[in-house]
Amino acid sequence: MAIAIAPAVVPDVVTPPTQHELPSDDGIPMETARHRQQMNLLIETMEIWLAPRPVGYVGGNMFLYFSMHQVRNQDFRGPDFFLVLDAPRTERKSWVVWEEGRGPDVVIELLSETTAAADKGIKKQVYQNQLKVLEYYWYDPFDAEDWAGFTLQNGVYVPLAPNAQQHLVSPLLNLELVRWHGVFQQVEATWLRWATLDGSLLPTQAEMTEATRQQAEAATQRAEAAEAGVARLQALLAQHAAREGQQGE
Repeated sequence: MAIAIAPAVVPDVVTPPTQHELPSDDGIPMETARHRQQMNLLIETMEIWLAPRPVGYVGGNMFLYFSMHQVRNQDFRGPDFFLVLDAPRTERKSWVVWEEGRGPDVVIELLSETTAAADKGIKKQVYQNQLKVLEYYWYDPFDAEDWAGFTLQNGVYVPLAPNAQQHLVSPLLNLELVRWHGVFQQVEATWLRWATLDGSLLPTQAEMTEATRQQAEAATQRAEAAEAGVARLQALLAQHAAREGQQGE
């Protein structure tokens, strides 16, 4: 007598959600316009710095998913600025660690009255212990004295001491973070900016356009001055030749 064999029960395979399936917007705006402008300044100048390189992704105010066990309402908003040096520059809705295979290399949080405690506490611990972000910085756009930087050494954040110019030097990027007082998007304030090790600011697109305009204007002025000089010289030579002609008559 044949024995009926029940078909094997194959358990459902649960695949992790992708960036397209995870929430990417909570509808909460940045704390202030200054915070948004500060974030844009850091991102824009870094994008220009990265442009000649084949890879490198910079983002901000995006959800950062790092654990399959995260509960949506217990998660915090994504970092205000983050950089991943060897990631392709493709469009993303969120940064999902299990899709990307890694977390950010550099994170900057912009402090406010409502976020400062978390930025200096629980977020710092998550970036250190779970995401292992190599460099972490914070800055208060309305209090330039409240800023700090940390580098990950043996799994623990070690504070970065400002250099002689009171800049924070990024060991990973060989760049500096500087507090620059000036006008950005029609707002005069002290802004956090990236700079080269000699203190030269990484420019915005507007600053690059203005620099190009000034260079072109200066070149035009030099050319006009040269032409005017040649014309004066030719006039003097003509006058001299005319005098000699008169004396020879």
